[in-house]
Amino acid sequence: MTLAVYGILCLAILISAVGCVIRVVMYAKQPLHLRWELYPVPHEAPHRAAHGGSYFEEVDWWTKSHKPNLAGEVGAMVPEMLLLKALHEFNRPMWFRSFPFHFGLYLLIATVKLLVISALLLIFVPAWMAGPLGTVLHVAYLVTGVAGTVLAIVGALALMQARMTDPKLKISTVPGDFFNLIAFVAALGTLAAGYLARGPEDPGILAIVAGLLRFDTALSIPPVLGAGLILCGMLAAYIPYTHMSHFIGKYFTYHSVRWSDEVNLRGGRIEAKLMEYLTYRPTWSAAHMTADGKRTWADVATTNPWQQGEKK
Repeated sequence: MTLAVYGILCLAILISAVGCVIRVVMYAKQPLHLRWELYPVPHEAPHRAAHGGSYFEEVDWWTKSHKPNLAGEVGAMVPEMLLLKALHEFNRPMWFRSFPFHFGLYLLIATVKLLVISALLLIFVPAWMAGPLGTVLHVAYLVTGVAGTVLAIVGALALMQARMTDPKLKISTVPGDFFNLIAFVAALGTLAAGYLARGPEDPGILAIVAGLLRFDTALSIPPVLGAGLILCGMLAAYIPYTHMSHFIGKYFTYHSVRWSDEVNLRGGRIEAKLMEYLTYRPTWSAAHMTADGKRTWADVATTNPWQQGEKK
């Protein structure tokens, strides 16, 4: 069991990392999106962002350099990522289901980091872990682990209930949505059951993490706890290859769509890309657009669909 747990966890970490990189590259290589230009844009200077202004308000703005306000971006991103601020404002009933699930996952990510730090200290500086620092870290990963597991499971069950009963969600729900949520409940539930059912002689979660870092196969991992670790590893490997990887896409949605206000200068990067896009030959299902895969996007964009229909 121990060797299987170590092998699958190492493989899962590798697969998950590769999947995340693939997603980042995929999003980064997408064509330029139609900009929303919804103000205020957080990376504007504070005195302009306060009233929804833009550097385009300045006289001869195209001749001046524009330095993004990174503090403003962080101030907007953190509440959205950690607290799901927009969902809280515009869909409060869903927020009560979605926030526990997502925040529980954040706590579990923090738990993994705390465990890795604790395990490294246990291996290289064991005296530190025997003192107050070890006690603080133990309490920290225990609290975040328990709270994260409970919140994620409760949130997943609440989201499943919403998809089964909410008419607005039912029409867009597919079997894969239930499979994903059930996978979280099964993996985290098995891990929690294995942790609670372990015997007094069985290793705790910190000992297992330290054993993984040292690849100590002499460590005996209980079957149920091992099964929970394997399921969690498989889940981590699976996530980047599904639509649940929106945690990556969200960055690009905000920076490349909502907040993009880069100037399109003649002879610049944006103009070159747009000229390339105009050579594409789209195939759209809307017949009146006559995008049959033979005409270029430039032809489609410069043709009046109404007049085109009259000629036919």
